[in-house]
Amino acid sequence: MTSETLFVGTVLTVDDAHPRAGALLVRDGTIAAVGTEADVRAAVTTGDHLDTVLLGERALLPGFVEAHGHPSDTAVVLSHFMIDIRPVTLPTAEEVRAAIRDGVAAHPEGVVFNGWDGLLQTGLTDPTLAELDDWGRGAPLVILHNSGHVVYFNSAAAARSGITRDSPDPVGSHWDKDAAGELTGKGFEVGAVFALLSPVLGEAAHELPALLAQYLGSLNAVGITTVSDMSWDHAKQPAIDATRAAGGLTARLRLYEMSAPGASASVPLPNGDALVRQTGVKTWADGSPWVGNILISFPYLDTDGTRSIGVEPGSHGSANYSRAQLDEVVEQYFPEGWQLACHVHGDLAIDRVLDTWEAMLERHPRSDHRLRMEHVGAMTPAQFARAAALGATVSLLIDHVYYWGEVLVDELFGAEHGGPWANARAALDAGLEISLHNDGTVTPAEPLRNMAVAMTRTTRGGRRLPGADGVSFDEALRAQTLGAAWQLFSEHEVGSLEVGKLADLVVLSADPSAMTVEELPQLTVEQTWLGGVRVH
Repeated sequence: MTSETLFVGTVLTVDDAHPRAGALLVRDGTIAAVGTEADVRAAVTTGDHLDTVLLGERALLPGFVEAHGHPSDTAVVLSHFMIDIRPVTLPTAEEVRAAIRDGVAAHPEGVVFNGWDGLLQTGLTDPTLAELDDWGRGAPLVILHNSGHVVYFNSAAAARSGITRDSPDPVGSHWDKDAAGELTGKGFEVGAVFALLSPVLGEAAHELPALLAQYLGSLNAVGITTVSDMSWDHAKQPAIDATRAAGGLTARLRLYEMSAPGASASVPLPNGDALVRQTGVKTWADGSPWVGNILISFPYLDTDGTRSIGVEPGSHGSANYSRAQLDEVVEQYFPEGWQLACHVHGDLAIDRVLDTWEAMLERHPRSDHRLRMEHVGAMTPAQFARAAALGATVSLLIDHVYYWGEVLVDELFGAEHGGPWANARAALDAGLEISLHNDGTVTPAEPLRNMAVAMTRTTRGGRRLPGADGVSFDEALRAQTLGAAWQLFSEHEVGSLEVGKLADLVVLSADPSAMTVEELPQLTVEQTWLGGVRVH
């Protein structure tokens, strides 16, 4: 039997042709009509079986799209399998130290913590191996940095994972060693992180379907209906299938398989359906500004902050991959038709990626590749323009401004380079399609906060960062909806409220376009709908 739901009231469509409407009709999970109340009511076919939602002071928008997420990993990291010590949970160093003491005492078999951040949790400095051994009391102890780009571990954790001084560095990653060649208890980048987390990830695998459903529910609670998975591993496919069979996939998944030396994609193109689809391949160029391994043309400052994270005065950071390695990686995937999404922060690393892509497109021309650059903290206006000329696109971790804005300017890079960090205005002015994201566990999923920060470039402490202008409300909303959907090759399905698209919807407590920018993050997500079914 046909199912119809009629929404009456303020509708923000993110459709340039008709940006606002008075009503919207959903029929069997698809948008059947958008327009004036009279016109939409005239399209109703079910009569007495019609469900009507009177919005009143509320507003209906497209479901938000998280263009750069990590749901299959975040579901585990934020579960009982790890202890949360992120700055958004524990703001002080004292609280972190107490949590580590208590966590070790409660888990004599070994324990993993997530969220160490010496730049925000002032007073934390990189722990030594001796300290980690002391804290662990003989049991395996692993601490994941809030950025996800560094992992700290003690001797027992290294032994459990089979890591010794002679262990080779994973490609794009490395084990930190002292002058004598001994492990220091610190590993950089994805290969090192997964080597230390593999025991707990293996243990958590049997609970992944339930954990994923729970995490997707938390995304629905902030209005997200589509999320990418930028650390996808095909070994998790059974968990996805089980979650789907149990009705737990309450957000659409767009999967990006992690690149690996000599590898090829685990599935062909095209694949999947509107609910789950593998869209692209995730690659890396450099690391994180918070741990000192982004490749930049300007030096890190010499401050208490940089010293706390072990960055040498005057350091210009580093890259994870050489140009030759980047060339090799793209050749594994791009000729097969895959979209590439490359993690990159430093301006010199961005040049390296653009050089790689320009040469790749000369070898393998493609008219609609939507090559993605992820995070792009130090990207300059000239580089945005060059990316636009190549047909590329960028996804910005705008919450870096909100949570780390003061750190960027005062502790790491100064006003000239830290002030315009994640410059959405410059990206739009260059003609790029952009999205805003939160990057899994790095910052809480908060689409409305993203929009406000992109508009004002104001930090959590109320400081307006210099060097870049904000975007408009309409530009911010597009970046969190249709622009993000376009980056995921899903704009034909979601991202705007147009006839024929899937009915992924969010009901906010008021019209966000009528709010002050300060009020925007305080709006409540009252309802979230996926394909015409209410999931929150």
